[in-house]
Amino acid sequence: MKKNLLFTAIIAVSFFTVTAQTPDSLQREHVQDSLNDSKAHATEYYSPEPPIITPGASYGMPPSDAIILFDGKNLDEWADDRDTTQPAKWIVADGNFTVNKKTGDIRTKRRFTDYQLHIEYRIPADITGSGQARGNSGIFLAALPWGAGGYELQVLDNYNNKTYVNGQVGSFYKQAVPLANACRKPGEWQAYDVIWTAPRFNDHGILKSLASGTVFHNGVLVQNNTYLLGDTPYIGQPQYKKHGAAPIKLQSHGDKSEPISYRNIWVREL
Repeated sequence: MKKNLLFTAIIAVSFFTVTAQTPDSLQREHVQDSLNDSKAHATEYYSPEPPIITPGASYGMPPSDAIILFDGKNLDEWADDRDTTQPAKWIVADGNFTVNKKTGDIRTKRRFTDYQLHIEYRIPADITGSGQARGNSGIFLAALPWGAGGYELQVLDNYNNKTYVNGQVGSFYKQAVPLANACRKPGEWQAYDVIWTAPRFNDHGILKSLASGTVFHNGVLVQNNTYLLGDTPYIGQPQYKKHGAAPIKLQSHGDKSEPISYRNIWVREL
């Protein structure tokens, strides 16, 4: 027992002797710390500082820097798609607005390039039809006056309703299949959160970079920085044609199912 205690004491003394810091070692350590600080500061940036914004009080509520496209009261931010000098004629009631299939699509009066979009929609509880003819609408993330009319993020009721997978809700129409089907039941409000990056063209109209989008449907990631090969036609192949900032368009689809409703729409320019 005495031998073990002696051995332990020797080890302890040796440890403290080896680890004891002399004035010279402390100075060297201080110099090394100063050098490390200098090296670290070389890769640290303090300006420009990101803008300070106030987030929404709860999920889906607009932050302080958002542009409100619909606040439940009127469609002042929107116009008729066929004649932009005319107001949007969809039906506003009870804090939301409903597609008017007799008057056609509507578009924002403002034009956007890159942005974050929040938009909520509701498929009617009494929805009828099947496939593409069931709660069909669409969000054109950049509305264009030619071809397919822009780049469409599909809105459709796919709760127990099957269709071609590159045309179901959450798809970039006819191009990108969603990563999941996150539909809620008809009658329940649903939400899209979108990050949209517009395509870029040079002065000669040659494509420099593809459009891309990241999409959350009801909080579930369904498009992960997906690149588009062009617009989203019903028939034929996608194509690009030079454009700049563009409106956001909501589609009045021609199917016979009951019209859907929208609410709480806001955008943050990026």
